[in-house]
Amino acid sequence: MILTMDEIINAICLHIAERKQIRPTDVQVELSWEEDTGYSAEVWAQGRSQFLVEANLIEAILRYLQSEYEVRAYREQVTLELDEEITARVDVE
Repeated sequence: MILTMDEIINAICLHIAERKQIRPTDVQVELSWEEDTGYSAEVWAQGRSQFLVEANLIEAILRYLQSEYEVRAYREQVTLELDEEITARVDVE
């Protein structure tokens, strides 16, 4: 199963919105990859910005898989990949 960059962004928006008890549409996300730090995201919500590291992104993806697809996956099954855009490969049976 492959999640597109848009789905990863949606996962992060839903995750942050749930944690901050705001609407997902009130969250903005910019994904990035850098050689030194790997995958990360800058998130803006409630007038503040915060950075999420790869582990945070995977946590959001796992929750998204459960809530949107009813797929229970584990951290080891999710791999972030960079081609033309950032995607997530999820190894599910």
